[in-house]
Amino acid sequence: MPHRNRLRSAWNRVDSGEIHRAPLRWQPWLSDTGSLTQKIEKAIGQKLTVKVLRDRPQSLHQDEYLYFQNRIKRCRVREVLLCVNETPLVIARSIIPTLSSSGSNHSILRLGTRPLGAVLFSKTRMQSRARPQRDIARIDKSASLWKGFNKAGITLPSSLWARRTLYRLKGHPILVNEVFLPALLQYSAI
Repeated sequence: MPHRNRLRSAWNRVDSGEIHRAPLRWQPWLSDTGSLTQKIEKAIGQKLTVKVLRDRPQSLHQDEYLYFQNRIKRCRVREVLLCVNETPLVIARSIIPTLSSSGSNHSILRLGTRPLGAVLFSKTRMQSRARPQRDIARIDKSASLWKGFNKAGITLPSSLWARRTLYRLKGHPILVNEVFLPALLQYSAI
């Protein structure tokens, strides 16, 4: 019999019912369909700061490669910390395929320290209001996402909850992984 806080596989669709296996305190953060940045800023009552860890061409993790059905050859990977008062609340890893950052998206995706959500949730930039594909996972030391951040020098608890969303910017895919850190629980998910 599976443990209540274990999902059947690494990543599971939010709408599959697996969300109910996550602890209640994490469910509002995992299932929210709006901008995570806006939700956190509303909960904390101030702007988040974005600390860019890496933003460069980089290899995908095997599960990310499979997520794109093995069709992505080149991409840019952007890893950031979303912080309040220097305390990290979320670690985000965004996969931006080369084709997704070309054409009119090229200048849009020059983010610097702006959160990607500011671009993705801009009313003028979202092509469709269709609900994006979203998965959740309980990641631990065996997960490639956990290993990658740990290798970058970020000390992480032994297990964390994360969500993965496939957005479309002007029809082009961008995969965003968001790992929720324990400090986020100090704030209620409004």
